[in-house]
Amino acid sequence: MEDDSEPEQSCWAYLPDVCLSNMFWWLDDRDRSRAALVCKKWNQAMYSGSLWRTRTITFSGRPSRSNTSEFESALWYVKRFGKYLEHLEIKFLNPYNAVLTRKFQVTMRGLLSRLGKCNSRLVSLTIQHLELDRLVWKNGIRTQFIKNVSTFLKRMSKHLDYLNLKGARVTLEEGCELLSSLSYLKNKSFASEINIEDFFSHHLSIYSSPLFHQTMSTFRNLVILTLNYNCISDELLDILCEHNAHSLWTINIKCHIHDPHGQVVWGMSWANLAKRAPKLKVNFFFERVMKHNSLARILLAEIPLRSISLRSCYFSDPDWSMRPTLTNLLPAYKHILQKLTLEFNNDHELLDEELLQLVLSCERLFFLKVWAFLSVAFVERLLQNRAEGKCVLCTIKVRIYTTRHETSEEDRLLRDIYKKFRNLIDSELNYFVIAYPMV
Repeated sequence: MEDDSEPEQSCWAYLPDVCLSNMFWWLDDRDRSRAALVCKKWNQAMYSGSLWRTRTITFSGRPSRSNTSEFESALWYVKRFGKYLEHLEIKFLNPYNAVLTRKFQVTMRGLLSRLGKCNSRLVSLTIQHLELDRLVWKNGIRTQFIKNVSTFLKRMSKHLDYLNLKGARVTLEEGCELLSSLSYLKNKSFASEINIEDFFSHHLSIYSSPLFHQTMSTFRNLVILTLNYNCISDELLDILCEHNAHSLWTINIKCHIHDPHGQVVWGMSWANLAKRAPKLKVNFFFERVMKHNSLARILLAEIPLRSISLRSCYFSDPDWSMRPTLTNLLPAYKHILQKLTLEFNNDHELLDEELLQLVLSCERLFFLKVWAFLSVAFVERLLQNRAEGKCVLCTIKVRIYTTRHETSEEDRLLRDIYKKFRNLIDSELNYFVIAYPMV
């Protein structure tokens, strides 16, 4: 007798849509395309907008067989799923020669043109570390690429909320052209976050440019602003105070040894901004700007400083001393400082006592990272004070430099310290301490 009943379907056919979408989320483009061939339901899952809202497109900067597929895959994605895109990150890794930069520029022209026509959802764009001042970027390629990006930003300016062009290294005029694109439609931009760290080429005194000030005056809803100290001036702080005080929450400032940083910025300008923007937090990141007289010009008491990072990048200077910074400058922020990162070569001076007193005086300091020549006893004293409630540290990361190749003695002492404070460390701290040969 023949069985007229329908064939029994696999349990996969009854997989809920939510589970199916989650499964597709973990697949790459090729596997998604193959899975979409299984059945009609799986094909529909392939075109679920939630799968394509966030995208990182990576281009290799060196010649390889994969280059062609990288460029073709990027265009394929934008043509089929670009309309769903909300967050886009583009990476171009260490371009090897002018041929690749040209190919990248042509691909980006097509990609951005297509995306500009089909997409009305993009709120976040990141293109980092382009380093457009390198010789591999010929003038014509560079100019055309900037024009393509500027045109795209104009199209997206109505709804783009986040722009990250860190490391672009463009001229003043090119940079202002790109930033002005965000205010193309209404002469105002309501983007809430922009990252222009290392956006301009080194050595440029952006702080004295009326064009830059005019460009920054078009931003009216900044919440987070990341930039270099060579952009900071009284004029910029006044502009932020006038147009963004109602929204401004965080300013991240990088000060690099190769950037001009000798300008005079008055404490009154910082005080006015802090008063008008009471939620404002300022985070400073210093790269090889370590001398007290340079830091004293920048670290004014009126700055609402929440985080500071001082990095000397292993360079040692016998004429330089960290002690005045630890004892005179940083204590001015003892009521507000929350994060402290110190990475320096102090082989010519001992700073255990000064650093410990600074930590104990900062009543809100919860994060401490130190790479320096310190004694193992510093760590024990720090943990003892934490156990007694004399500081509120939650994160302690210390690299103890030594002048010897062998660190077995320091390692043994650190193990003993860990055993002594194990309960505290395991239950309350993010703790990492090692001895490190600095030879």
